[in-house]
Amino acid sequence: MVEAKHITKSFDGRVVLNDISAVFETGKTNLIIGQSGSGKTVFLKNIIGLMMPDSGDILFDGRNLIGMKKHELNLLRREMGMLFQGSALFDSMTVLENVMFPLDMFSKDSYKERKKRAMFCLERVNLLQAENLYPSEISGGMMKRAAIARAISLNPKYLFCDEPNSGLDPKTSILIDELIHSITVDYKMTTIINTHDMNSVIDIGENIIFIKEGVKEWQGDRHQVMSSSNKALNDFIFASDLFRKVKEVESHIEEG
Repeated sequence: MVEAKHITKSFDGRVVLNDISAVFETGKTNLIIGQSGSGKTVFLKNIIGLMMPDSGDILFDGRNLIGMKKHELNLLRREMGMLFQGSALFDSMTVLENVMFPLDMFSKDSYKERKKRAMFCLERVNLLQAENLYPSEISGGMMKRAAIARAISLNPKYLFCDEPNSGLDPKTSILIDELIHSITVDYKMTTIINTHDMNSVIDIGENIIFIKEGVKEWQGDRHQVMSSSNKALNDFIFASDLFRKVKEVESHIEEG
């Protein structure tokens, strides 16, 4: 479990995060949503320690990231898996070598054991057939799956995903969502996803934090999000015609 308590962050006198508190649960897909410029990316960076808040606490299963010494922070980061927006694979490495990279950096296992772990992770994301290919030789969806395999190679307790469906077609996005969700449940990770994708909200949003202008405006799950009376949330969720029509259909069903 990850807890953010009263997180505040300012830049040049401008408040970007204003007293945000949230609990991110283990074994669930926790989503942070909000418009561009709402502060959600800054919030995620504070949670993982890439930025430090002006005030507040960030607890990883009771361990406070704030005030950790450098070696303590490095140890905590070894328990984190990161899935970056652009996959961030190394172009000069094969898919297998990319997945092995964190293992080569941090694991004391033998090469044979590291390769076995990497192959297991590739099998978990159904990508064994691409082990010897380079990123330029595979599709965007395959790159994202390779990035997920790399993110889980060290068997992390915490998985952080920044816009995991960015640049993907709707069908592939659904597959990536399902993969992240199943891995989260199977390995009992605390997964936190920063996303604009409303399909992800509806499909895998087990715990959703909605941020508007640096303030936590709403928190709930994927079922509650569709029936919320929060105007700011509704304006955000139903900005597209598709979700507005879904809301209208549900209203007609309830009235009928």
